[in-house]
Amino acid sequence: MLAILVGCGLRRAELVALKVEGGRNQGRHHFSRDQPCGKIWDDELTPKAVWHVVKAGARRAGIKNLAPHDLRRTCARLCHLAGGELEQIQFLLGHSSVQTTERYLGCKQKFRHAVNDGLGIEDL
Repeated sequence: MLAILVGCGLRRAELVALKVEGGRNQGRHHFSRDQPCGKIWDDELTPKAVWHVVKAGARRAGIKNLAPHDLRRTCARLCHLAGGELEQIQFLLGHSSVQTTERYLGCKQKFRHAVNDGLGIEDL
């Protein structure tokens, strides 16, 4: 569950809406209730149960103050560090505004080292 949150940048509600396609468990969640942190949901996986799973995983890893949405931001930053284009990360996260994606990434324009300074057209 944690890997899907980080790897796909999903919101909690998007994660709980996932269903298995094909096979014996078609139409059902592919997350077991027998999580290492104990039984934390009943018949239906809820966004609150996802929150508890993330908190339990963070505790086991010795991480304080980790929330599911932090994993979404982590996905965005990892994609950016791997060379992902801003527009593609925006599309992945489903942001309607590129400014929201920029906030996730902590992007700020550096006027002293602007990206277009290296184009070599200043002598034209």
